[in-house]
Amino acid sequence: MAIRILLADDHQITRSGLRALLEQQPNMAVAGEADNGRLAVRMAAELKPDVIVMDINMPELNGIEASRQIKTELPDIKIIALSMHSDKRYVAGMLKAGVSGYLLKNCAFDELVAAINSVMRNQSYLSPAIADTVMKDYASILEGADQSTASLLSSREREVLQLIAEGMSTRDIGERIHVSVKTVETHRQQIMRKLNAKSVAELTKIAVREGLTSLEE
Repeated sequence: MAIRILLADDHQITRSGLRALLEQQPNMAVAGEADNGRLAVRMAAELKPDVIVMDINMPELNGIEASRQIKTELPDIKIIALSMHSDKRYVAGMLKAGVSGYLLKNCAFDELVAAINSVMRNQSYLSPAIADTVMKDYASILEGADQSTASLLSSREREVLQLIAEGMSTRDIGERIHVSVKTVETHRQQIMRKLNAKSVAELTKIAVREGLTSLEE
Protein backbone atom coordinates (compact mmCIF):
# COMPACT_ATOMS: atom_id res chain seq x y z
CA MET A 1 0.00 0.00 0.00
CA ALA A 2 1.28 3.44 -0.92
CA ILE A 3 2.54 5.83 1.78
CA ARG A 4 -0.03 8.64 1.99
CA ILE A 5 1.60 12.07 2.31
CA LEU A 6 0.22 15.50 3.21
CA LEU A 7 2.24 18.48 1.97
CA ALA A 8 2.11 21.60 4.17
CA ASP A 9 3.88 24.62 2.68
CA ASP A 10 2.63 28.12 1.90
CA HIS A 11 4.40 28.25 -1.47
CA GLN A 12 2.38 26.59 -4.21
CA ILE A 13 5.39 26.11 -6.47
CA THR A 14 7.10 24.09 -3.71
CA ARG A 15 4.02 21.93 -3.14
CA SER A 16 3.54 21.37 -6.86
CA GLY A 17 7.17 20.39 -7.35
CA LEU A 18 7.13 17.99 -4.42
CA ARG A 19 3.83 16.46 -5.54
CA ALA A 20 5.14 15.83 -9.05
CA LEU A 21 8.30 14.16 -7.75
CA LEU A 22 6.67 12.15 -4.96
CA GLU A 23 3.98 10.75 -7.22
CA GLN A 24 6.71 9.29 -9.41
CA GLN A 25 7.65 7.06 -6.48
CA PRO A 26 5.95 3.65 -6.75
CA ASN A 27 5.22 3.46 -3.03
CA MET A 28 4.08 7.04 -2.38
CA ALA A 29 0.95 9.11 -3.01
CA VAL A 30 0.11 12.72 -2.11
CA ALA A 31 -3.17 12.71 -0.18
CA GLY A 32 -3.52 16.49 0.06
CA GLU A 33 -1.94 19.92 0.28
CA ALA A 34 -2.21 22.69 2.88
CA ASP A 35 -0.98 26.26 2.46
CA ASN A 36 -1.01 27.18 6.16
CA GLY A 37 -0.53 25.46 9.49
CA ARG A 38 -4.15 25.69 10.61
CA LEU A 39 -5.34 23.97 7.45
CA ALA A 40 -2.63 21.32 7.91
CA VAL A 41 -4.03 20.50 11.36
CA ARG A 42 -7.55 20.17 9.98
CA MET A 43 -6.50 18.10 6.98
CA ALA A 44 -4.41 15.82 9.18
CA ALA A 45 -7.53 15.02 11.19
CA GLU A 46 -9.63 14.52 8.06
CA LEU A 47 -7.18 12.58 5.88
CA LYS A 48 -5.08 10.84 8.54
CA PRO A 49 -2.01 10.61 6.26
CA ASP A 50 0.96 8.42 7.09
CA VAL A 51 3.46 11.29 6.75
CA ILE A 52 3.24 15.08 6.74
CA VAL A 53 6.01 17.11 5.10
CA MET A 54 5.80 20.34 7.10
CA ASP A 55 7.28 23.76 6.42
CA ILE A 56 8.00 25.88 9.51
CA ASN A 57 7.25 29.45 8.44
CA MET A 58 3.59 29.45 7.41
CA PRO A 59 0.78 31.98 7.94
CA GLU A 60 -1.94 31.68 10.61
CA LEU A 61 -0.25 28.81 12.45
CA ASN A 62 3.46 28.05 12.07
CA GLY A 63 4.81 24.56 11.51
CA ILE A 64 6.01 24.13 15.09
CA GLU A 65 2.60 24.80 16.62
CA ALA A 66 0.83 22.82 13.88
CA SER A 67 3.13 19.85 14.49
CA ARG A 68 2.58 20.04 18.23
CA GLN A 69 -1.21 20.01 17.81
CA ILE A 70 -1.15 17.18 15.30
CA LYS A 71 1.14 14.99 17.40
CA THR A 72 -1.03 15.61 20.47
CA GLU A 73 -4.20 14.46 18.72
CA LEU A 74 -2.75 12.01 16.19
CA PRO A 75 0.54 10.68 17.60
CA ASP A 76 0.88 7.94 14.96
CA ILE A 77 1.27 10.41 12.10
CA LYS A 78 4.92 10.96 11.18
CA ILE A 79 6.00 14.54 10.53
CA ILE A 80 9.09 15.61 8.61
CA ALA A 81 10.14 19.25 8.84
CA LEU A 82 11.28 20.65 5.50
CA SER A 83 12.69 24.13 6.09
CA MET A 84 15.22 26.64 4.87
CA HIS A 85 16.23 27.22 8.51
CA SER A 86 19.08 25.40 10.24
CA ASP A 87 18.87 27.77 13.23
CA LYS A 88 18.87 25.92 16.55
CA ARG A 89 15.62 27.50 17.73
CA TYR A 90 13.71 26.07 14.76
CA VAL A 91 15.34 22.65 15.03
CA ALA A 92 14.71 22.52 18.78
CA GLY A 93 11.13 23.69 18.36
CA MET A 94 10.29 21.04 15.81
CA LEU A 95 12.03 18.25 17.73
CA LYS A 96 10.19 19.20 20.89
CA ALA A 97 6.93 19.22 18.91
CA GLY A 98 7.55 15.56 18.11
CA VAL A 99 8.66 15.49 14.48
CA SER A 100 10.46 12.40 13.21
CA GLY A 101 12.70 14.14 10.68
CA TYR A 102 14.23 17.49 9.80
CA LEU A 103 15.52 18.35 6.32
CA LEU A 104 16.76 21.54 4.74
CA LYS A 105 15.03 22.73 1.58
CA ASN A 106 18.28 22.69 -0.37
CA CYS A 107 18.54 18.92 0.08
CA ALA A 108 18.37 16.55 -2.87
CA PHE A 109 14.96 15.01 -3.53
CA ASP A 110 16.42 11.55 -2.94
CA GLU A 111 17.09 12.62 0.65
CA LEU A 112 13.41 13.41 1.19
CA VAL A 113 12.46 10.00 -0.18
CA ALA A 114 14.99 8.39 2.17
CA ALA A 115 13.60 10.39 5.10
CA ILE A 116 10.01 9.34 4.36
CA ASN A 117 10.99 5.68 4.15
CA SER A 118 13.01 6.01 7.37
CA VAL A 119 10.23 7.53 9.45
CA MET A 120 7.83 4.89 8.18
CA ARG A 121 10.22 2.36 9.76
CA ASN A 122 9.89 4.31 13.03
CA GLN A 123 13.38 5.74 12.61
CA SER A 124 14.36 9.39 12.95
CA TYR A 125 16.01 11.25 10.09
CA LEU A 126 18.06 14.42 10.34
CA SER A 127 19.64 16.17 7.40
CA PRO A 128 23.41 15.56 7.42
CA ALA A 129 23.83 19.32 7.16
CA ILE A 130 22.47 19.78 10.67
CA ALA A 131 22.89 16.34 12.28
CA ASP A 132 26.36 17.04 13.70
CA THR A 133 25.25 20.28 15.30
CA VAL A 134 22.14 18.66 16.75
CA MET A 135 24.07 15.71 18.16
CA LYS A 136 26.70 17.94 19.78
CA ASP A 137 24.34 20.53 21.16
CA TYR A 138 21.11 18.59 21.68
CA ALA A 139 20.94 19.09 25.44
CA SER A 140 21.71 22.80 25.25
CA ILE A 141 19.28 23.26 22.36
CA LEU A 142 16.39 21.88 24.40
CA GLU A 143 17.43 23.81 27.49
CA GLY A 144 17.55 27.00 25.48
CA ALA A 145 14.17 26.27 23.93
CA ASP A 146 12.64 25.85 27.39
CA GLN A 147 13.99 29.26 28.36
CA SER A 148 12.71 31.01 25.24
CA THR A 149 10.30 33.88 25.56
CA ALA A 150 7.60 31.98 23.70
CA SER A 151 7.75 29.20 26.30
CA LEU A 152 6.10 31.62 28.74
CA LEU A 153 2.91 31.41 26.68
CA SER A 154 0.30 28.70 26.33
CA SER A 155 -0.25 27.03 22.96
CA ARG A 156 -3.37 29.14 22.34
CA GLU A 157 -1.51 32.32 23.34
CA ARG A 158 1.25 31.50 20.84
CA GLU A 159 -1.43 31.07 18.16
CA VAL A 160 -2.94 34.45 19.00
CA LEU A 161 0.49 36.10 19.10
CA GLN A 162 1.27 34.84 15.60
CA LEU A 163 -2.04 36.11 14.23
CA ILE A 164 -1.55 39.50 15.91
CA ALA A 165 1.93 39.74 14.39
CA GLU A 166 0.49 38.91 10.97
CA GLY A 167 -1.79 41.94 11.22
CA MET A 168 -5.16 40.32 11.91
CA SER A 169 -7.80 42.34 13.72
CA THR A 170 -9.25 41.17 17.03
CA ARG A 171 -12.52 40.24 15.33
CA ASP A 172 -10.76 38.30 12.55
CA ILE A 173 -8.67 36.40 15.09
CA GLY A 174 -11.81 35.49 17.02
CA GLU A 175 -13.47 34.17 13.87
CA ARG A 176 -10.36 32.25 12.88
CA ILE A 177 -9.95 30.42 16.19
CA HIS A 178 -13.68 30.32 17.01
CA VAL A 179 -13.73 32.42 20.18
CA SER A 180 -15.35 35.73 21.14
CA VAL A 181 -13.77 39.14 20.67
CA LYS A 182 -13.67 39.45 24.47
CA THR A 183 -11.68 36.21 24.73
CA VAL A 184 -9.18 37.41 22.12
CA GLU A 185 -8.78 40.66 24.05
CA THR A 186 -8.13 38.66 27.22
CA HIS A 187 -5.51 36.58 25.44
CA ARG A 188 -3.85 39.72 24.06
CA GLN A 189 -3.71 41.32 27.50
CA GLN A 190 -2.27 38.15 29.01
CA ILE A 191 0.34 37.92 26.25
CA MET A 192 1.40 41.53 26.71
CA ARG A 193 1.62 41.04 30.46
CA LYS A 194 3.66 37.84 30.23
CA LEU A 195 6.02 39.28 27.63
CA ASN A 196 6.16 42.73 29.21
CA ALA A 197 5.20 44.26 25.87
CA LYS A 198 3.60 47.67 25.54
CA SER A 199 2.45 47.63 21.92
CA VAL A 200 1.55 45.46 18.95
CA ALA A 201 4.85 46.48 17.36
CA GLU A 202 6.71 44.97 20.30
CA LEU A 203 4.63 41.81 20.09
CA THR A 204 5.43 41.53 16.38
CA LYS A 205 9.16 41.85 17.02
CA ILE A 206 8.96 39.13 19.67
CA ALA A 207 6.98 36.81 17.38
CA VAL A 208 9.57 37.20 14.61
CA ARG A 209 12.50 36.79 16.99
CA GLU A 210 11.01 33.62 18.49
CA GLY A 211 10.34 32.09 15.07
CA LEU A 212 6.54 32.10 15.38
CA THR A 213 6.32 33.98 12.09
CA SER A 214 8.79 35.37 9.61
CA LEU A 215 6.56 37.91 7.86
CA GLU A 216 8.58 37.12 4.74
CA GLU A 217 7.30 36.04 1.37
